[in-house]
Amino acid sequence: MNDRTMKAVLFDRFGGPEVLYVGRVPRPEAAPGEVLVRVHAFSVNGADPATRSGTYRLLTGRRFPQGVGLDFTGEVAALGTGAAGVAVGDRVWGIVGRASGFGSAAEYVAVPADRVGLVPEGLDLIAAAALPIATTAVTALRDKAALRPGERLLVRGAAGGVGSTAVQLGTAYGAEVTGLARAANLDFVRALGARHAVDHRSVAPADLGSYDVVLDTAGTGLRAFRRLLKPGGRMVTITPDPKRLLASLGYIAASTVHGRRRVRAFSGNPRRGDFDTVARLVSEGKLSPAVDTVFPLEETAAAHRALEAGGVRGKYLVRVVEG
Repeated sequence: MNDRTMKAVLFDRFGGPEVLYVGRVPRPEAAPGEVLVRVHAFSVNGADPATRSGTYRLLTGRRFPQGVGLDFTGEVAALGTGAAGVAVGDRVWGIVGRASGFGSAAEYVAVPADRVGLVPEGLDLIAAAALPIATTAVTALRDKAALRPGERLLVRGAAGGVGSTAVQLGTAYGAEVTGLARAANLDFVRALGARHAVDHRSVAPADLGSYDVVLDTAGTGLRAFRRLLKPGGRMVTITPDPKRLLASLGYIAASTVHGRRRVRAFSGNPRRGDFDTVARLVSEGKLSPAVDTVFPLEETAAAHRALEAGGVRGKYLVRVVEG
């Protein structure tokens, strides 16, 4: 097999999980300032089905084939000129940029050196793939919401990828955490550190009480959850409503200038310092990977189906390396 190509998960048209297949594409090279990483595993995030189905076609375009995958763990295989802070053989985790080509669902990725961090010693590289997305929770709670000890934090989607890390982080930051999840996942959410776990299907938002910070991972019903904020409260959402994309983006934008209870939104773009924060929290025992199921690369479509079916506990991971 030509060693200048690699396996990658691709799709040639927008659609359901069935459009995904494992094909071969040119293996990337590390440009100046980049590192080439041999990928061990990646996770399936909410943005992946949206990309695959065409919801984000205005951003991704219509040129095919396209790839999926946002985060990854692996080993540094090569350094581009001027790449600093890591060495060949280092165990790293990171998130690919928007111009990364085929995404992280591949045998290799080339990314800027400052977009990866070192995986803590003793943490398995496969399980570690559940944690690069924790940088989103760090940015949301530490930077955007400035969560303080003793404050009341509500996490929507508390059993999911970002939500499960947010519950752990909120607890580590000294907040009183309430997690919303399916009834079957409430014990799981409590085990993550939530003081309260509530079935989101059985309680209307208006009956949830008031909060200093609301972290939204769903993008739906933002107006109703915004009303739960105390004076001076902060709401952070990590995604617009995929079914009402333009209207949702418009509401988020309007909320940043009208009213005291503003909705903060951001697009995750972590750098090494963010990954170092996650590594420190892992080393201190305040954050750990929550892994639901690990799929082989050839079953990435099954991982997409599982995520879209709902009910995930932590992350669905895909193993790229053999064995």
